[in-house]
Amino acid sequence: MVNYCISAALALMLAPAAGEAAPCRLALLLALDVSSSVDPEEDALQRGGLAAALRAPSVARAFFASDAPVALAVYEWSGQNHQQIVLDWTLIDNPDALLRAADRVAIHPRSESTKPTAMGNALRFCAGYFRQSPQCDARTLDMAGDGQNNEGFGPQTAYADPAFAEVTVNGMVVDAADFEGEIGLIGFYRTQVLHGPGAFMVIATGFADFERAMRAKLIREVTPAALGALPRDEAHKG
Repeated sequence: MVNYCISAALALMLAPAAGEAAPCRLALLLALDVSSSVDPEEDALQRGGLAAALRAPSVARAFFASDAPVALAVYEWSGQNHQQIVLDWTLIDNPDALLRAADRVAIHPRSESTKPTAMGNALRFCAGYFRQSPQCDARTLDMAGDGQNNEGFGPQTAYADPAFAEVTVNGMVVDAADFEGEIGLIGFYRTQVLHGPGAFMVIATGFADFERAMRAKLIREVTPAALGALPRDEAHKG
C-alpha cells in the first residue's frame, strides 16, 4: 500500500482558521475496481471513461458552479491488501487543475489484475484516507465495481467505523453480468453499499457505458445545492 499521507505543511494550508468557512464544498473520492474480473480492455474503458468524463464541458460547469472548489482523489482497489492511490487529494480550483487530474488518471498504469473483490477492505482504506483530506463541507465516496464482495468482510462491517458517520457512499455499478457473481449486483449495491443521506447509484451497462454513467454521476455529485437533480440528457439508465 502506498504512503498516502499529505505533508503537514499542506494540511496546515488547507485547514480553515477559526470562524472561517471550509476551503472546499466537497471532498470527493473515486474508487476504481481493478480486481481480476476486470480484464485489460474493460480497465482501459474504465480509466479512459473517467478521464473523458473529467474533461467533459458539462462536468467542468458543475465543478465550477460555485466559488467553493471540490477536492478530488482517486484510488484503485481489489484484494484485501491492495489499494493504490492514482490521484492524491487535489483542490480543483481552476479548469487546468481539472484537466491535470484527468491526465493523471489517463496515464496511470493499472497496479493489479489478479486479486479478488474485497470491497470491505477498500472501504476501510477509504475511511483512513478521508482523514487526510482537506477540510470540506461534505465528504463523498464513489465506489465503482462490476462484482459483489468475495473476499474479507463486507461493506456493512466497514461502515461500523465512526468515520463513516460523515461520509456518503454512492455507487457506480458496472452491470455487465458476465459472471455468476454479478447476478444481483444492483441489489447488492442498493442494500449493502449505498450509505448515508441522499446516497444514490448510477448504472453503466457494461464498461463501454462507463464514461456516460460517470459523467452523469459527477454532475449529480458536484453540482452545488442541486444534488438530487440531473440535466435531462444526463439521467442515468436503470
